[in-house]
Amino acid sequence: MEKVLESYSAEETFAYGKSFGEQLMPGQVCTLIGDLGVGKTVFTQGVAAGLGISEPVNSPTFTILQVYEDGRLPFYHFDVYRIGDVEEMEEIGYEDCFYGEGVSLLEWADLVWEIIPKRHTRITIEKDLTKGFAYRRIRIEEKGL
Repeated sequence: MEKVLESYSAEETFAYGKSFGEQLMPGQVCTLIGDLGVGKTVFTQGVAAGLGISEPVNSPTFTILQVYEDGRLPFYHFDVYRIGDVEEMEEIGYEDCFYGEGVSLLEWADLVWEIIPKRHTRITIEKDLTKGFAYRRIRIEEKGL
């Protein structure tokens, strides 16, 4: 199954993320792919809001993993942009996150495909400057069903 959404503002991207987050279930793993500055963090902030998380959500670029536990489900937000190799993911205990009762979202997941479960939700965000500077195409695909 694939859904394609079109966003014309950061607010709309946030709203799409929030709607998506409201539907997430325990144990879901989501990958988030897109270039720098495409809106991955804005979408992720929406997901957190959809999970009922009230604290500020920022990209954990230097810590790799940020855990939020004040929503309806634990939220594990990974940013693997600076990861050296998959062993670093093992050191931070990614399996407990992926296979637990929370929701895992990985920014730059294409850098660690080998550990992504076969069944996951792939979210791709792309710009298309012919449709405007703020335009984003958000593709949501269920994989491994």
